[in-house]
Amino acid sequence: MPLDARAFALKAVALLNDKKALAVSLLKIGKLSLIADYFLIGSGSSKIQVRALCDHLRENLTQDQYPLLRIEGYEDASWILLDYGAVVVHIFQPESRSFYNLERLWGDGE
Repeated sequence: MPLDARAFALKAVALLNDKKALAVSLLKIGKLSLIADYFLIGSGSSKIQVRALCDHLRENLTQDQYPLLRIEGYEDASWILLDYGAVVVHIFQPESRSFYNLERLWGDGE
């Protein structure tokens, strides 16, 4: 049975939590933007953990219905973006997360 966007996003949340991501937040933004239905935001405490979180998602999210369309920022790993279409995952180091403050920018989401 194919996953809907919410179920896919919740699976990604569980995978981030499996690897001890910090301050995981799921924002429903579909009514605010055409970019995606959900933004998933989490942090790692270091460049190594940010990459490990990204790698864990890439290895464990089935891509039948939601293929990975784009990945940005892996080399620098201060902010990695994984674009699955309906779900966009942002994995930050704490300093970058504080600077960009996506929760404030998209705070009207649920």
